[in-house]
Amino acid sequence: MGKTEKEHAAKRKEHAHRRDWYQLDLSAIVYPTLQRRDFSSVYRLSVLLKEEIQPDVLQQALDMTLPRFPTYKAAIRKGLFWRYLEPNDRPGPFVQKDVRNPCQPMYFKANNRYLVRVYYFRNRIALEAHHSLGDGTGGMCVLMTLTATYLRLLGAEGIENGGFVLDIHGTPREGELEDAYMRYANAKVCPPRLEERSYRVRGTAEPFYTLNIIDGIMSVSEVMAAAKRYGATITEYLNAVLLQALLTRQEEDRRARLRPVKIAMPVNLRRFFPSITLRNFITMIFPGVDPRLGEYTFEEIVVQVRNYMRYHINEKLLRGDITTNAATQRNPFIRVVPLFIKDFVVRLFYTKVQDRNSSAGLTNMGVMKVPEGMKPYIERFDIYMGQPFSRRTNCAIISFEDILTVNFASSIVEADVERYFFRRLVRDGIHVKIESNRDMEE
Repeated sequence: MGKTEKEHAAKRKEHAHRRDWYQLDLSAIVYPTLQRRDFSSVYRLSVLLKEEIQPDVLQQALDMTLPRFPTYKAAIRKGLFWRYLEPNDRPGPFVQKDVRNPCQPMYFKANNRYLVRVYYFRNRIALEAHHSLGDGTGGMCVLMTLTATYLRLLGAEGIENGGFVLDIHGTPREGELEDAYMRYANAKVCPPRLEERSYRVRGTAEPFYTLNIIDGIMSVSEVMAAAKRYGATITEYLNAVLLQALLTRQEEDRRARLRPVKIAMPVNLRRFFPSITLRNFITMIFPGVDPRLGEYTFEEIVVQVRNYMRYHINEKLLRGDITTNAATQRNPFIRVVPLFIKDFVVRLFYTKVQDRNSSAGLTNMGVMKVPEGMKPYIERFDIYMGQPFSRRTNCAIISFEDILTVNFASSIVEADVERYFFRRLVRDGIHVKIESNRDMEE
């Protein structure tokens, strides 16, 4: 290690000592509470390069990159009243050859207490992270900075820092480490939540550790053209396609009582509130339709989604939502309630109320922008919301250049919803290439 590298390492170490622990952010508080032997709140981000991965170089890049992200190079600890993150100086994490079933549970004391995993397979680098550490934006910063470091070690030139690629020699800014919820949870009222119980997909549970992956790879321009024909954005259009697939599934489920069909969709709050936090900074909205009111054409579903999203996704309503979320944490009585009681109440509320508010999950990471020097090395990206808490499917969308991928993750045997989803896209003139870790049957 040269003198300059030693100085950078000393700076990072000094910064780590200034912060001995990090309080979990407002969203992160919930994720450890939901932890079960067969479930962890784990998501996956991956990048496909154009050359095969060299694992020894990838490990070197990981060792150089992770110290730049102190809330990812961390272990979770349990206090009397709250959980928190503390710096983790144990060996690791170590890159591993990829597995058939991703997003496996992360146990807090395993893997030298690291809550991140890095996998490689052929030309793919994949990062898995526990949601306690941060959301997809923070995770993508880790993955892209790691990828840039890896490519530089292989001799790639002209890869500049910027966007998701951070300077591994820089000192983390305080804004990257903040709980941004608490800074912006300052509306003068806490709006109530009146979400009604939604339709739940009934399916055959897969064995423990099994996660079914179905990827649809398509052209951004074709999807955009289809969305435009319905007067919608890509996100609105794909939400409508998923809602129609769920409606079709409910119609065929003779055991199911007719209920509203809704999608849990995270909104990146950084688009509305100035923040550079690498931790969680999202909130949920629930676009949907109620088939009890009558039969919906696809065009009507699109209009319903478009009107819902354009009404709910704005700074004022989002500020009110996070203020409602923050109210319990600010309550002085709740703050001194022992952790095991908080866990019981939160788990009960999530199981009986929150998880029943939606029929599926959908997130759109949007267009991936990378430094110009990295573009020639990248083929595409994938993103997975991970194992659902209950029996359903989760859907994630990301695009790079003219490649858009829709990644489904499910813990049930049946793939009806995914099949109806892709059939609708094909009917709308979109060419779809399917990849999967399971055998697809028509």
